[in-house]
Amino acid sequence: MSDPQDEVRAYTVRLELVDEPGELLRTLEPIAENGGNLLSIYHERGNMTPRGHIPVEVDLEASAERFDAIVEALRDAGVNVIQAGKERYSEELTVVLVGHLVDTDLSDTLSQLRAENGAVTDISLAAPEGAEEVSSARLRLRTEQGAVDDTLDAVRSVADQKDLRVVEPLAPGGEA
Repeated sequence: MSDPQDEVRAYTVRLELVDEPGELLRTLEPIAENGGNLLSIYHERGNMTPRGHIPVEVDLEASAERFDAIVEALRDAGVNVIQAGKERYSEELTVVLVGHLVDTDLSDTLSQLRAENGAVTDISLAAPEGAEEVSSARLRLRTEQGAVDDTLDAVRSVADQKDLRVVEPLAPGGEA
């Protein structure tokens, strides 16, 4: 039987960063040096915390022991860790969006999906006729345990709002 300390899990770390060149890279180094595997980074320069810093959310995978070392290393490096330790994302799904993704603000689409309950861990955009024409994006999403249906509902809602089509994943066993 494996030791729960060795089990790799997904965690979310919420940070506040100073708006200076190299600050994000400086923050990611302790994660890499302590064996964390990055899943996604949400870094929005347009928003500021009450202290005038940039909020950053990092989703990563690590064992519990490595995660504790990561958090300690971040704090030792002077990074303001707002929240750490909450396992958040544990299921994954892939969807395809088709439509005028660039014209309808792809960044906003991704932000809306993230705000609902999913983290976009990978995106592949294809716009063979140029940004002004129909394009498609394959999105790999990680979502909270048991929240796949809610995440799909959020994808459908955003797609309806922006007149995009959704190609949904197949259910287990190949059922649609």
